[in-house]
Amino acid sequence: MLSARAERGRALAAAGKVEALGKVWLVRSQSSSERYVVNLGEGTCTCPDHEERGIKCKHVFAAEFTVKQETFTFASDGETVQATRTETKVRVAYRQPDWPAYHRAQCAEKATVQSLLRSLCSGIVTPSHPGRGPKPIPLSDAVYAMTMKVYCGMSARRATGEIEACTEAGHMTRAPHYNSTINYFEKAELAPLLTTLVEESAAPLASIEEAFAPDSTGFSTSVYRRWYDAKYGREMKEATWVKAHAMVGCKTNVVTAIVVTDKDGADSPQLPALVGATQRRFSMRDIVADKAYLSHDNLALIEKAGAKPFIPFKTNSRDGGSAAWLRMRGLFLYKADEFFAHYHQRSNVESTFSAIKRLFGGAIRSKRFAAQRNEVLCKALAYNLTVLVHAIHELGIEPFQARRMA
Repeated sequence: MLSARAERGRALAAAGKVEALGKVWLVRSQSSSERYVVNLGEGTCTCPDHEERGIKCKHVFAAEFTVKQETFTFASDGETVQATRTETKVRVAYRQPDWPAYHRAQCAEKATVQSLLRSLCSGIVTPSHPGRGPKPIPLSDAVYAMTMKVYCGMSARRATGEIEACTEAGHMTRAPHYNSTINYFEKAELAPLLTTLVEESAAPLASIEEAFAPDSTGFSTSVYRRWYDAKYGREMKEATWVKAHAMVGCKTNVVTAIVVTDKDGADSPQLPALVGATQRRFSMRDIVADKAYLSHDNLALIEKAGAKPFIPFKTNSRDGGSAAWLRMRGLFLYKADEFFAHYHQRSNVESTFSAIKRLFGGAIRSKRFAAQRNEVLCKALAYNLTVLVHAIHELGIEPFQARRMA
């Protein structure tokens, strides 16, 4: 027989008042608009009942009932189909890192990133300069300065000392003036080159990564859009932002492919480019994605690339007859435990976006879209280099060899 708190927790779960938020759960109160954070791994809740008495409250029970049984419903062939996933309530133990190797990687990160970036940029071919006048800055030096400016997290002026130190260390032939670095960010034609560098920086991990997760995230800007709203009779404004669509390896969290669009860029249409870029350097076994990527074309594309899709169905999903759709529906319905064991890997892409923003900031300094896109690409490149540093120390991989890139 359940206790009174357990019964109330079951009622909360049945009423849909429990919401997953990463590794914790948000449970709404029965009597107010308050929401409490429940951590099942630690058995804690932020409600007064738990904090004052230190007992297992109804919100913890509600989260446990939600984890124990989750039901998914969608329409198929005109009928409502219901699949139930049952999990064993166990405390998840995550593998701890090799702390000595982690410490070595952290201590050596900056110097190793500079060396790896030099190796990567040495393959960049500078276009010829047929006209008169002084020769332009080598393109390899310009890209190096752009990336180091983003890695340092400072403005172009304040990053001058860091860039000059890299020149003295032999990583660059000459340090560009800060105005030159800013001007190179404005060049829209550099976006394909920076995208290729991001992909190349992930290539050394091709023997490690097999499962991949696509998703998107936004980077805020300091640019505002203003207009006069006739309905309310006043000027309105909103901040603009850019959107980064990325494919991420689920073991090392490296970015294997990236596309940067404006804030209105939808997720699903970007998947073919992300899969194509990743397929050129990696052997893909699984692709785990959220419902935004669910379409017959995307499922067929993933299977054509030799991978297995793991994308949950929407509540209004209908069977369209696609072979890939039917195969995934069967796995979703009849082997739900296996499906969600794979789908759980999707959380790695959220971890990647969190790490990029914590390391290099969630906002971008540039004003124009071309420069904003290049700045986001430099963030992804700098992040991949930090991932490589840890892989060198913790996994024993060899750094890449430079390739020529026009």
